[in-house]
Amino acid sequence: MEYPQPTALYPDERSVKSAELVGYLNNKASISTFVDPRFQARRQIVTIDELAEAIPAEKSWVLKAATNAAHGASLDVYLHRAGDPVILPAFTDVLTEVVVEEYLNIQHNWGVQLYVAADGRARLLAVTDQRIDADGVYTGGRFGLIVPLPADLLTECLAIAQRAADVGYRGMCSLDCAQTYDGELVMLDLNFRITSGSIPLLALHTIRPDALDRPSESTKLTTSAPIATLLAALRPALQRGGLIVTGGHDTRRTDNTINQSTLHLLVFGDDHDDVTTRRTELEALYDH
Repeated sequence: MEYPQPTALYPDERSVKSAELVGYLNNKASISTFVDPRFQARRQIVTIDELAEAIPAEKSWVLKAATNAAHGASLDVYLHRAGDPVILPAFTDVLTEVVVEEYLNIQHNWGVQLYVAADGRARLLAVTDQRIDADGVYTGGRFGLIVPLPADLLTECLAIAQRAADVGYRGMCSLDCAQTYDGELVMLDLNFRITSGSIPLLALHTIRPDALDRPSESTKLTTSAPIATLLAALRPALQRGGLIVTGGHDTRRTDNTINQSTLHLLVFGDDHDDVTTRRTELEALYDH
């Protein structure tokens, strides 16, 4: 139940968390319900008919497919820079409403990994740095030695997770937050599910707990080759150590007509620069 599921297939009484609760908590449009106003990023929900007026070409803004209308669709992000032509992403063709969010000049971007245990208490697992590309899309995380999260923002993250716990949520969650260059602290997204930030931490905790406090970075490799070929090419690096495969997918095992394999990896070691270099070299080998 990490994502909303049809109740006809998974009745609520068989689930730790209901589909309705999962959908409600992961709806970015309802972030104001759980986040203190002083940490809320400025955003508005608009219908597709209102979109043209809400996204002027002369201003920078972020468009997110992250409302109730997006459940079952692709939860995508589109970044527009002031002055560029507006080219609407594909998700605006299938949704009835979207979120328009202010553009922020971000200095630090954190993923705060928390969990709510069976006792209903929110606890901190770890804080990670997020790597974001030029289009504002998440490309992986940094773990271990990171820029510390300001104390008041960390307090708010724990409070947010506890508010979700109080309405019945149990399990892992990741809160995306940031600090701008002018010192503003904002909460960007609430992800009440296992995420690409929490999975590497769980892998390290299980396989190499001694590496939890050492530098590490996650990444994703994508190629048209079969996943077995991709794994074979990675075998020498795996044998050298400092690399963990945390997940994988091959569309050949589905009814998708496009042949594509994806591997999620975690690179770790004793030196931050060495970890970054090895991660970059792996990405350069494939159509990343």
